[in-house]
Amino acid sequence: MIVSLDWLKEYVELPKDLDELTLKLTLTGLNLEGVEQVGSDTGVDLEVTSNRPDCLGHIGVAREVAVIWDRELKVEEPQPKPTGQGGLGQLEVECPQLCPRYTARLIRGVKVGPSPEWLANRLRTLGIAVINNVVDITNYVLFECGQPLHAFDVNKLSGAKLADKKIVVRESTKGEKFTAIDHKEYELAEGTCVIADGEKAVALAGVMGGADTEVSEATVDVLIEAADFAPLSVRNTARRHHLHSPSSYRFERGVDPLGIDWASRRACELILELAGGELCETIADSGETYEKPEPVKLRFEQIKRVLGIAVPVEQVQKILTDLGCEETHICDHCIKVIAPSWRADLTREIDLIEEVARIFGYEQIPEDAGVRMVASQRTQQDRVQDRIRMTLVAAGFYEAMTLSAVDETTIDAIQPWSQAEPLRVSTPVLRRADCLRQTLVPSLLASRLHNEKASNPTIELFEIANVYLPQSGELPQQKRLLAITSGGGYLELKGVVEAVVGAATRNAHLEVTPADFELLDSQRSGLLQLDGKPLGYVGELSDAGLERSELRHGCSVAEIDVDLLIEAAQLVVTAEPLSPYPAVSRDLNIVVDESVCWADVERLTATAGGELLEAIEYQETYRDPKRLEAGKKSLLFSVQLRSDSATLTSEQADAVRDSIVAALKKEVGGELRA
Repeated sequence: MIVSLDWLKEYVELPKDLDELTLKLTLTGLNLEGVEQVGSDTGVDLEVTSNRPDCLGHIGVAREVAVIWDRELKVEEPQPKPTGQGGLGQLEVECPQLCPRYTARLIRGVKVGPSPEWLANRLRTLGIAVINNVVDITNYVLFECGQPLHAFDVNKLSGAKLADKKIVVRESTKGEKFTAIDHKEYELAEGTCVIADGEKAVALAGVMGGADTEVSEATVDVLIEAADFAPLSVRNTARRHHLHSPSSYRFERGVDPLGIDWASRRACELILELAGGELCETIADSGETYEKPEPVKLRFEQIKRVLGIAVPVEQVQKILTDLGCEETHICDHCIKVIAPSWRADLTREIDLIEEVARIFGYEQIPEDAGVRMVASQRTQQDRVQDRIRMTLVAAGFYEAMTLSAVDETTIDAIQPWSQAEPLRVSTPVLRRADCLRQTLVPSLLASRLHNEKASNPTIELFEIANVYLPQSGELPQQKRLLAITSGGGYLELKGVVEAVVGAATRNAHLEVTPADFELLDSQRSGLLQLDGKPLGYVGELSDAGLERSELRHGCSVAEIDVDLLIEAAQLVVTAEPLSPYPAVSRDLNIVVDESVCWADVERLTATAGGELLEAIEYQETYRDPKRLEAGKKSLLFSVQLRSDSATLTSEQADAVRDSIVAALKKEVGGELRA
């Protein structure tokens, strides 16, 4: 927000030192972005946070200056005198949810021409183009009070007579066309809030006027629009059509409901003064009347608890009333106030404490001021996710953060969690990215492709984020997932997944079963189950998967349900004494049918090994139709045995091995290969 110092002086006496002014404004929340000399005027660029739309006009900034330096705010009430009869023929608001308030005043017989130098110079200081006196006045009032206005050439509205002319605030129809004042045609999405006459849209509500009704030198009768439009509707329209304007910027943040009529009267007053004409007495006005919010209570003891210092009660009372709050109650321990109409952000006690702090001065708070701390505890979700991150970072992975909206073409690449049609956003986050993702893997593969193109040699990535699964008639289910992509093979990534599960749980059983995903290699992939519940999947990309992802090098991916890990988490650190006795190993070479999975062999081995079994390590799979029968394979693996009470003898180790072989023969027909 660029502020003209010459303009600002009209409302409040400014400090003589510019540095003092900008420093104090910065300390109270309006950060200095820059200062520029424009002719005889000075433009001060201030950063206005999104919760302070009241400072998006000179009066709002002047109000801050008046409170900080305890000076009088001089803002006169505009009183344009109606001298003409009648007004706009008809006003209809068909979508009050998108337009809570709409007003229109008619001025007839204006003379459109150049603006006076004082007005033009002020707009130039702000970097605003000078057009003509009527349009310049609407811009002037916008930057004066922060309320956007729009001027229509009434005679360009449909209708032969003034009584036939009307304004309709409605939603656009599908495929409706609109030509803006930039003389470009736009196809509107269904449901866009527009201002229309009896035939067509003549303005995009809160965003931009239309070329068909713009004010020109031939304009004689002017309709001044002052309204309030739903912030989300304006934001969506501006983003969808890339039509951002000073008006849309303010409507997106919310306008002062009591400032709508003030701005309308102020614009009419200036037009009558600078362009002549007569103001019609009938005002078209539709919408809600302003209702004061509920009082907010501020307990004086809370100021010291939060800030670490006590602020005198009289000072607190003065700060709040100077800011425009209406005092409804005060006693020895609290004050109750109603926030002014231009401060919609003051809704809680802590908001009032912040106002007291910034006006009283943060520099008044000593560095050693004591602020009582309240013990807090991290949630189970945070603790589990930290364990996951620590494990993956230790394994050499980097955390990625990708967008929740994806291109429609990536949706059917892999759908492990839902087969439903994806939810769509009205405005794409990026080009064609208008679908809420149902899996994280395509996003990580896109990141992998980007890194490949940059010739990065190591691309080990993971992401923890939500996906959005549609539910009929309900809000989408938000599932929190962990996705991993690695340049290693299936077994390496499976080991990483096991480490992640082990870091979050102690006794949970992780099982791998065959998977059938088109983009994953059927021989090097698997579904993951945790204590019998679906956890996710892991596998190497197949040739089709690599081709679809446009990747040049092989890679593996995994995706697991973080919520299930949180549910099964056991995060209390425990320790068990190590056995002082040596381990004994035995190698087994078991011939089984091709259909037998290693996961089944591992499970049966763990059960048959009993308490003495300490570890199972897969070695390799051997296939040879000549040495083995057709349809057979040989699984080579090792078992490590150890006792807590004594050194195992060869006979004891052999007995465990024989027990494992017997179990495998009985359950899966396995034979010990000679």
